[in-house]
Amino acid sequence: MSLALRVPDGLSARVPVEQRGPGLGRDGVRLLVSRGTEVTHHAFGELPGLLRAGDVLVVNTSPTLAAAVDGSVGDARVVVHFSTCGDDGRWAVELREPDGRGTTRARAGTCAGEEVRLPGGRRLSVEEPVSRGSGRLWWARLSGAGAGAAGPGGGVPGLLREHGRPVRYAYTERDQPLSVYQTVFAVPSPDGAGSAEMPSAGRPFTAGTVLELVRRGVQFAPVSLHTGVASAEAHEPPYAERFAVPEASARAVNAARAGGGRVVAVGTTAVRAVESAAGADGVVRARAGWTGLVVTPERGVRVVDGLLTGLHEPEASHLLMLEAVARRAAVRRAYEEALRGRYLWHEFGDVHLVLPGDELD
Repeated sequence: MSLALRVPDGLSARVPVEQRGPGLGRDGVRLLVSRGTEVTHHAFGELPGLLRAGDVLVVNTSPTLAAAVDGSVGDARVVVHFSTCGDDGRWAVELREPDGRGTTRARAGTCAGEEVRLPGGRRLSVEEPVSRGSGRLWWARLSGAGAGAAGPGGGVPGLLREHGRPVRYAYTERDQPLSVYQTVFAVPSPDGAGSAEMPSAGRPFTAGTVLELVRRGVQFAPVSLHTGVASAEAHEPPYAERFAVPEASARAVNAARAGGGRVVAVGTTAVRAVESAAGADGVVRARAGWTGLVVTPERGVRVVDGLLTGLHEPEASHLLMLEAVARRAAVRRAYEEALRGRYLWHEFGDVHLVLPGDELD
């Protein structure tokens, strides 16, 4: 789906909400709510009152990695975005060029056999494209000091801890500490796994929000999906990513559906994870591994009734997922209202709650 609208530069959230004014917290963003083509405007703090006892929120517990590392290829400076760890210890990476403004731009000409010099005497050997016909993401192997560290990913987690910083895009104003990119749901992984980009729909939640939701009878179903770096220029669909749906979360989702509760995913990554664990019968079973699922209107959703998500670019593949949860007319109406109301886009921006439009409150 591609919306025939343009997002003005002034509607990009350039800094986190808590840096936009005194007294603001993470929950200080706005909340656009869609029920079919009916759209209402709220503060995020009103979310507990918009959900019901027996509803389940599916949340992504993947922590955000400091996935950007400076390096060089010959005399040229590059920035390596570490995206996804493969089963064989290699990493899917994207090589980008510094743009002179503290962010990066696409780099042409990456090829097999290139060697990237990294801090601490490490080297990264580029081996083959992740996807045939695409030159953006490449499988690469780390060598040098500390590269043989135990566990999946070898020494990459240590490299990121020592020399990495969060992936940053051109619409943001400045670098931010990694803590800004962690959600309240993030759980550190023993093997250092995580997401190259923040599961940002969970960012506005605070401990207070979670407690109020639990007090009102809303349950949480934790899942994980370690998301890789998005295609900032071409808006490519997602590729295979690691996910896990624990047994307890599968039971919570199935019980909610059996009892008339709504299953609301917090973020497109949570949709992808829980839908990957759902059978054709709509029953969710514990699963872990890789998912290449792309949720489209043609495929539809088997489990998810609603979705809390950020506002996406008009060309983004995420909009196909929104259309699978709601209808095209509902998505178009919501985005027209978001523009009219001057909602803020991207990971530090406002959020959109899509609920079923055919029910009575």
